[in-house]
Amino acid sequence: MKHVSILIPKGHTSVVNIEGTHQIFNDVNSILKNMERPPLFKVQLVGISKETSQRNGLFKIDADVLIGDVKKTDLIIIPAIHGDPKTMMENNAAFIPWIVKQYNAGAEVASLCIASFFLAATGLLNGKQCATHWAAANDFRNTFPEVTLVDDKIMTEEDGIYTSGGAYSFTNLLVYIIEKYAGRDVAVMIAKMFMIDIDRISQSPFIIFQGQKTHDDEPIKQAQEYIENNFEEKITVDQLASMFALGRRNMERRFKKATANTVTEYIQRVKIEVAKKNLEKSRKNVNEVMYEVGYSDTKAFRTVFKRITGLSPVEYRTKYNRESAIA
Repeated sequence: MKHVSILIPKGHTSVVNIEGTHQIFNDVNSILKNMERPPLFKVQLVGISKETSQRNGLFKIDADVLIGDVKKTDLIIIPAIHGDPKTMMENNAAFIPWIVKQYNAGAEVASLCIASFFLAATGLLNGKQCATHWAAANDFRNTFPEVTLVDDKIMTEEDGIYTSGGAYSFTNLLVYIIEKYAGRDVAVMIAKMFMIDIDRISQSPFIIFQGQKTHDDEPIKQAQEYIENNFEEKITVDQLASMFALGRRNMERRFKKATANTVTEYIQRVKIEVAKKNLEKSRKNVNEVMYEVGYSDTKAFRTVFKRITGLSPVEYRTKYNRESAIA
């Protein structure tokens, strides 16, 4: 039997992550019972105090056991922890050596959504790939440059460490882990019971590109603003370098350092973000939208659009345009 430890951190934690994980793993046992198979998971809520207040007292969660009582576990689940990062780390510092010790003893570890920040603070993610909520991607890169963030992925697995993307995508990671432990048939049953898209692997369709302006490189900020205000034009790296009195190589180096995107990637993402909004809200066809954001080559536009969003322009409009959805 696999021992699953769902952590109950102090502070503003995702109650949905905690309760959802608890319910799904216990329902696996119910499914196995109906299949006349033995239960697979022993699920416990593990805390650093017996009673933990959540969301400013709106909820209270009682831990089944404290970390000192768990000598060995097989899977640690870290739910998303919100609020001031420094306070979050101070309140929950006691978990870190326990997580590291359990991992070194053979336990697997999974972070859900922005719990990747807490997991990264253990050092266990150094040199590994990691997913997190797309909205926190820039902050994560700045805070943990030694971790390889893949902000388009809905989940990652490497050396017994799992991470999931934003919000409710944690259910996709749970189904993935269940398939690994209990088999495809049980994973499919859980996916059907909870109506989870079992093989979804990307959070790209949900990303809203907002740029990255929490840096102090003023010429690069001005270049970003120029790109955003002139998205319909054909903008080149040489043009921007000349406008802001920078050499091309220096421009590219500073832009990548400040924004985590190359100049070309940034231009493409700005154009595609405008295209996405037009496809969501207007009645314009794909070609009209394409021309308005400065593309004249249909194949190039569709290729870039799908690489960034994971969907073709037509698929995206069908998914998010209200009139298309109703039709």
